[in-house]
Amino acid sequence: MGFYCEITLLPNPEVNINFLWSKVYQQIHLGLIERQDDQGRVPIGISFPEYVAGEKYSVLGGKLRLFAKDEATLSRFNASQWLSRLSDYVHCTSIRSVPEKLLGYAIYQREQPKTNKERLARRYASRHNEDFDTALQHYGNLPHKVITTPFIRLKSLSSDHTFCLWVKKTLVTEAVCGTFSSYGLSSLTTVPEF
Repeated sequence: MGFYCEITLLPNPEVNINFLWSKVYQQIHLGLIERQDDQGRVPIGISFPEYVAGEKYSVLGGKLRLFAKDEATLSRFNASQWLSRLSDYVHCTSIRSVPEKLLGYAIYQREQPKTNKERLARRYASRHNEDFDTALQHYGNLPHKVITTPFIRLKSLSSDHTFCLWVKKTLVTEAVCGTFSSYGLSSLTTVPEF
């Protein structure tokens, strides 16, 4: 990853940062969908430079970085255009070269914690052609689990359902090249940390 663009969510007493994250990330996701290849892979990755992980809770912070191997990829993506209707609430920098001195690399990936037994049962029932009550028995002893991973609440464009996109950060020492999902996340591909 040689180039990046940074998006800052501007503080606003009238707009909750979680609401703003939903709107910003939805637009970025739509733009990344436009860039996917036939296998659903995207050449643009995302990082959250103010991500803080804690024991009780974690936060994404107020910044988002978009990374690509070359400047042309980010230029064609045109983050400012995708965020134009949110221009009062975000600041988007020009495309810049990634600094030579890095803190390391990170993997930002989607995490799907198993916390809601009703949701899991509905999914199991639909996939295994069972009724809900029978499927619910599979998850009867699911222990209560506290999830500390930060998330962004999004709306599915295909089903119109709201869901949480949990984002897990893992620091690594070596860069791994590859592609990303339409959320700009990957379980293998790294982005630089600085």
